[in-house]
Amino acid sequence: MKEKRPTIYDVAKEAGVSISTVSKVMNGTGSIADKTKKKVEASMQKLSYQPIAAPALQKRLQTIGLLIPSIADPFSAEIARKIEDNGRKYGFSLIVCSTDNNLVKEKEYIAILRKKYVDGIIIATGLKNAKALQELKNSNIPIALLSREVPSLPLNTVLVNDYLGAYEATSYLIKKGHQRIAVITEDMYFSSVKARVDGYKQALEDEQMEASKSLISIDNSSFMDASQSAGKLVNMQEPPTAIFASTEPLAIGAMQGVREAGLMIPDDVSIVGFDNSILAQMCYPQLTTVAQPTEEMAEKIVQLLVEEINGTEKVKQRIVLAPRLVIRGTVGEGRQ
Repeated sequence: MKEKRPTIYDVAKEAGVSISTVSKVMNGTGSIADKTKKKVEASMQKLSYQPIAAPALQKRLQTIGLLIPSIADPFSAEIARKIEDNGRKYGFSLIVCSTDNNLVKEKEYIAILRKKYVDGIIIATGLKNAKALQELKNSNIPIALLSREVPSLPLNTVLVNDYLGAYEATSYLIKKGHQRIAVITEDMYFSSVKARVDGYKQALEDEQMEASKSLISIDNSSFMDASQSAGKLVNMQEPPTAIFASTEPLAIGAMQGVREAGLMIPDDVSIVGFDNSILAQMCYPQLTTVAQPTEEMAEKIVQLLVEEINGTEKVKQRIVLAPRLVIRGTVGEGRQ
């Protein structure tokens, strides 16, 4: 009589744990105590249990997942394309997921990517919930963060010096004679956005200028939000003569709001953006903006992730790249 092949139920019974715990140990998912993991592995060895691997698990798929805010955003689209190009150099294809910085979507896409057995994931979106990121890290899938940072978790991270970029943009406006400089920004929970606002404030402080709360407009998530915020700012009793926008879509929205108020750019109001995507050159006047080094960002983040996937990394790295100010046509001389 043929001997019965041991099952996952037998392993669970032998180890004194649940079937789901055995499954998590085999798949490297979830948070399992080392003692429990060793107990399950010992039971598998004792019973000579060999799980039947799904075809997708029998070999690496050479696929990377990428979470970005929106593929409709020109900067996100540009960085996704460059990550794809760099991934191909290592033989990896790319799955792009647009999350809209929505926590539910982020968790859903992470679950989908795990089911597709991607070799690693690059996260360039909000991920408000650090717990979700910790759970993903515990699943043993290589992760790298781009333009986002979670100091509590040791992960490969590539950043642009957002603080410096905003500082230089604001300093440039000050040098052009602007005394009242507003900022239009997204939700401050993004580490990159907070750094940009901090850089803006510090540039003002270094010139003994006040970063008035009335000139700081936060929680702008769209072109229309920025347009409305700019309209309110320029209709103040003491309006700003310049606006620094933390992203290019917000800068373009601000330009619309200024024009709808009957004002001219840069004669009446100057505007500086952040990203240097194709949008900056498509508007009129062309946008003065802070350029992010997208080619280097993509190259570094893919390299770090592939090294982790291949097991050749030595230590987790935090790479900070320098931005540069690109002067075009949206900044004029300040007026009293």
